[in-house]
Parts: sequence; C-alpha cells; structure tokens
Amino acid sequence: MPVTRLNHAVLFVRDIERSVSFYADTLGFRTVMALRGAAFLQASGSSNDHDLGLFEIGAGAGPSGAGRTSVGLYHLAWEVDTLAELDRIAALLVERDALVGATDHATTKALYARDPDGIEFEVSWLVPAALVDDELLARRSVNRPLDLPAEIERYGADTRGGIGVSIPVGVAP
Repeated sequence: MPVTRLNHAVLFVRDIERSVSFYADTLGFRTVMALRGAAFLQASGSSNDHDLGLFEIGAGAGPSGAGRTSVGLYHLAWEVDTLAELDRIAALLVERDALVGATDHATTKALYARDPDGIEFEVSWLVPAALVDDELLARRSVNRPLDLPAEIERYGADTRGGIGVSIPVGVAP
C-alpha cells in the first residue's frame, strides 16, 4: 500500500460550533460542508476535499483517556511553510491558552496544543533537506525545548520548510 499522504482526520467533539470556530480562528481552516452535528474543514493551503471532519457527540461526552487510561490517537500534526507562520500560530495558541508545549526535534520544529475538547495536535515546520547538516542528523533522537527566535535567526523567517520529510535523499532515517 504505497501511501502518499494523510488525506483527512475525523474527530468526535462535544460542541460542533465551538470546535469549528476554534479550528477556523486559530489555524485558518474553512468550512467546506456542514450538516447537522457535523462539519468538514479544509486547511487554507490544502487541495484535499477536506482535511478535518468534526462530529458532535454532545456536552455530556467524557474526556479522551487516550494515552492515560486507554489506547488511542495521541495527536494530529500539520505542517506550515515558514517559521514566520509557526511563530504567528504560536502567538494565537498562547492567546487562546491552547499551547501546551514547543519542541525542537532537530529537523522538525514543533508546537503542541489542545483544542477545546482537549484533543492534542501539533503544528510543525520541517528544516528543508538542503539545510540539514550532520549536527542536526546527529541529534534527531534528542528533543530540546524550542527556541523559535533562535530558529528564525538560524534559518530565516520566510525560508520554506521541507515537505513531509526533511532528510536529504540517500541518508538513512
């Protein structure tokens, strides 16, 4: 099965309007179709029919126990094109009290946040393959706190990130 990319994800949420508003206002998703208790959202730079499906199950729904008391999905990850965009998203996530972490994974710079239902997601920028050096490759297994201003200084705010993978061709992951 030669998968080329993730087409969409579907989440169960308590309140469809609250979730649509969060994903639209915070991450720039737009509603492409809405039904009673459901919405299908598309990311602004996407060519997918939809990237995120939301299904309302009501205010009485309990929190997800995934990773704590049950198996389940840990998080979804979306890539942005530039560190300037990652910085802009970081500010929005802080403003909405949604940011829960920021990690430097060497070749990936990542923000971690939670939506209104506590569902975790990641927004990341990948170092372009042409800029991956031996130092970055050597520390891929060591996570560090993300220093976004330092990364912007190093790579430039408007440098377009790698797409899907930032490992140079011919280098073993």
